[in-house]
Amino acid sequence: MTSPTNPTGSTDPAGPEPLPGTDTAQTIRSRVTCRRCHRPLHDPESRMLRLGPECRDPAERVARFDVDQEPLPGVG
Repeated sequence: MTSPTNPTGSTDPAGPEPLPGTDTAQTIRSRVTCRRCHRPLHDPESRMLRLGPECRDPAERVARFDVDQEPLPGVG
């Protein structure tokens, strides 16, 4: 039985070297908890508001407005 070798020909007990560009460290998201119940939050909107969906009051929702605009002169 032969031992695994890396591209340089030396034996490596941990296995072959990772491909270039794939050995980057994973980024770990900071833990965000609800301000009221202190449970971890995963939803982007909940993380932004720091309130979980069960603890959120409907009046505290992020307001989004659709605005009709005239086209800019000279554009398309």
